[in-house]
Amino acid sequence: MLAAYAVSQSASDPLSGLEVGERPDPKARPGWEVVDLRAAALNHHDVWSLRGVGLPADRLPMVLGCDGAGVDAEGHEVIVHAVVPSDGWRGDETLDPRRTLLSELHDGTLAEKVLVPAGNVVPKPESMSWQTAACLSTAWLTAYRMLFTNSGVQPGETVLVQGAGGGVATALIQLGSAAGYRMWATSRDETRGGRALDIGADRVFGSGERLPERVDAVMETVGAATWSHSVNSLRPGGTIVISGATSGDAPAKAELTKIFFKQLRVVGSTMGSREELAQLARFVQQRGIEPVVDSVLPLEQAREGFARMVDGDVFGKVVFTVG
Repeated sequence: MLAAYAVSQSASDPLSGLEVGERPDPKARPGWEVVDLRAAALNHHDVWSLRGVGLPADRLPMVLGCDGAGVDAEGHEVIVHAVVPSDGWRGDETLDPRRTLLSELHDGTLAEKVLVPAGNVVPKPESMSWQTAACLSTAWLTAYRMLFTNSGVQPGETVLVQGAGGGVATALIQLGSAAGYRMWATSRDETRGGRALDIGADRVFGSGERLPERVDAVMETVGAATWSHSVNSLRPGGTIVISGATSGDAPAKAELTKIFFKQLRVVGSTMGSREELAQLARFVQQRGIEPVVDSVLPLEQAREGFARMVDGDVFGKVVFTVG
């Protein structure tokens, strides 16, 4: 089968370890099934794997990719759930300390086929496009849990999204807008800020800019560079939901005094469950949401999509078509 896979790793030149070529077809085994993929999408996780973060070198070669949608062995159209629990785990798989994502221990979705546990697929809504379905499993699922499971925000309240343009931030803006939240965002780039307005943000501010009023919740994926601003932007009793720290996890000012004095909540959030992925798919379909797609490429041109992400030249998802 055709696949995009890591053969080596380099922190300074991640593309040097990327190959696009033939890999052995996966074979079904008890409790696991093969999904014939129709579309897959790129995440920063894939670039980090090529940089040597989260993927041990002794597991190479490894097919990359967490997002994907396709057809199972019985002909059902499905979306792949990327969180793989350890054997015997029961309950929310994101709480399993031995969980992995596809492409960390088991081959991922940037391929014509992927082998997944039988419980790691959810039905694709019949009229949903493959392109939309392929976007949901990682960044969109992360955003869904941040907003609807962990923020405690009610429709009509104000949510600040730090760092407009990234996959999770884009999904947060689109989901929040569709759910009736007042969505504000920050951006270092005027063009990205304008695009955030186009997809549903009510207002956009410069990074670190003082807001006209305090917000009910902050969605934080940037980390050290925006942490102080996030704390200072919250109303008393407000909530920061954090799912990433792309700028580092050691802010110069932790703002602990403000956190306890203002009785703020800080909630960690990682991916989402299979049930949440099914709920997300239904919500996207019911509200007619079309995830922002930066570009659509055939899997044969995966290197071009990776290069765009490495260069930071992406707004929304990069989707690869298969077949």
